[in-house]
Amino acid sequence: MRVLRRLAPAYDRARAALRYDDTARRMILPLKYGDQSEAAQGLARLMRRPGEAMLQAADLLVPVPLHPARLRRRRYNQAAQLAIGLARLTGRPLALDALTRARPTRELEGLGMAERQAELAGAIHAHPAARLAGKRVLLVDDVMTIGATAHQCALALRDAGAVAVEVLTVARVADPRLQ
Repeated sequence: MRVLRRLAPAYDRARAALRYDDTARRMILPLKYGDQSEAAQGLARLMRRPGEAMLQAADLLVPVPLHPARLRRRRYNQAAQLAIGLARLTGRPLALDALTRARPTRELEGLGMAERQAELAGAIHAHPAARLAGKRVLLVDDVMTIGATAHQCALALRDAGAVAVEVLTVARVADPRLQ
């Protein structure tokens, strides 16, 4: 039997405001799938306290990108809405288009680590005009399961010259094997 080893993440550390449980799910899913972008401001307030040190250290807030086709279906990027909320609360600079999804990826829910890594490989790139060299970037997303998306985003940010990448999410899955 072949054992798949987990690679060390390309990001420096990750924090979440909540554990992803039924309560967190009820708070996040309306933002993600229910066309309720107004929920982002309240969720950003929840993220502020656990992420305070990361927010203060960040030169730039960057949301996880959606592919344009998925963005058209959802009408907005929930990670971008969270990043906007955090920028308003803290005054930190924001780069909404620093990362792009070069190709569509399927929904990751229900996929294991190896499947997620394979699905995301090469899908996320830093925008050529993004000024990331020498920056400490705080990557913002709604939910972290195993960290595959954050890892790919961090690789792209580091390739573009970011010196540090930290991740702040609304919620994190305590044990991805249970999802």
